[in-house]
Formats: sequence, structure tokens, C-alpha cells
Amino acid sequence: MSDKPIFSYVQPEEKTGYLLWQVSMGWHLQMNQQLRPLGLTLTQFSLLAGLYWLSRQGEAVTQQRLADYAHTDRMMTSKVLQTLERKGLVERHSHLQDGRAKQLRLTTAGETLLRQANAVVEQVDAQFFGPLQAEAGSFNQLLSRLMG
Repeated sequence: MSDKPIFSYVQPEEKTGYLLWQVSMGWHLQMNQQLRPLGLTLTQFSLLAGLYWLSRQGEAVTQQRLADYAHTDRMMTSKVLQTLERKGLVERHSHLQDGRAKQLRLTTAGETLLRQANAVVEQVDAQFFGPLQAEAGSFNQLLSRLMG
């Protein structure tokens, strides 16, 4: 093994990417643990929430539009939507103008579950991000800048 170090730093905690990854994974794990009793994953919740927000803006939401909005992979989005459809939370119909596209609609059961799940998500967020409460506005602005 070479004596020359691979990394330019002493500890991984010196790197922003490592810290972001660790924080993100911790938050993701807590969300999934708390959403599990409702039968949802964080990804499923996020797509349901995205569909809700886009629909509230009056859009005829397609799978592609939802994937773009949620910054998720199209194929993964399609698979998750299939699961949500089987659960009766989402309906997918052929788009009127584009036969290849699927138009999405949140069902009444989906909206009810989304309300319950949102209460869980807000509770986890409040607990997880509590130590940053005083700086939450600045933290959110910084994260928004990174989103581009």
C-alpha cells in the first residue's frame, strides 16, 4: 500500500459533502421509520405531496412533470406511482393530448393519507431540525441556493 494518502483531509467530517450525506441519511431514516406505520415511504410521501402541490396550481399533472418537480428519476417515479395506484392513493389516466403520457390524480384516500403523513413529517422535521431553529431561515436559503 502506498504511503501517499488518498484524501487531502484528515477526517471525513471536514468535507461538506460527507456531512450533507450523513445528515441526509439520518433524516431519511427517521422519516421512513415514522412513515412506515402509515404504509408509506418518504419517496411515496414526496410524490404524493408533489402531486398535491402541482394539482393545487391547476396543472394537469403528468408523470414526467411530477418527476421533474420532485427531482426524481422517471423510471423510479413510474414504479412508485404504480405502487401508489395499487394502494388506491393515485389514479393514472391516459393524457388527453398525449397518448403516451399518464395524467395523475390524487384519490380521496390518497389525500386523507397525505394529511396524516404530513403531520408525521412535520413532527419529524421539528425534532430533527430543532437544533437549527434559530437559523432555519438562513439554512433554508443556503439549501435553496444549492438546488439551483
